[in-house]
Amino acid sequence: MPERILETADRLFYGQGLRAVGVDTIAAEIGISKRTLYNHFPSKDALIVAYLERRLKPVPLSEANPALQILGDFERLERAFAGPGFRGCAFVNAVAELKDPAHAANRIALGFKEQRRLWFRELLARLAVADPDGLATQLMLLVDGAIAAALVRNDPAMARAARDAARVLMIAAGAEVPPAISRKR
Repeated sequence: MPERILETADRLFYGQGLRAVGVDTIAAEIGISKRTLYNHFPSKDALIVAYLERRLKPVPLSEANPALQILGDFERLERAFAGPGFRGCAFVNAVAELKDPAHAANRIALGFKEQRRLWFRELLARLAVADPDGLATQLMLLVDGAIAAALVRNDPAMARAARDAARVLMIAAGAEVPPAISRKR
């Protein structure tokens, strides 16, 4: 039952927003009582935290070329942007909607963003760039900017533009980056 609740909460919270969806809606969608929902998640805030924690999925590092892993991440973003129902970053959306710095969602969002930045930093260290920490932060800014631009413009190609900027930054930092793969869209 908790997984059914979380699947439904994920779909509704991401698709409609945390504030727009109440526990009544989630319970009705599943066909359970509010009491049953509260037996598994004692409050809406607890459900929001579980929803965000469920979305925390680390991207594994591999032995593949680090530059290609980084550029591939932007290609993954482009596919996500083109998917049905794309509404931006669930973590940023939660922080923006809740507007409460003390809410556990902020800690989870910060943890997610830091996890991603550290993933970039590890790959950049493998590329032996001069400042992997600083460049990892810049790449995260490209990711977040691409998400916002894709959402506002309704254009998945914003991820491609960010990928191209990431390539330029990595080359400028001294990384050996394979040539761009030309793809028609």
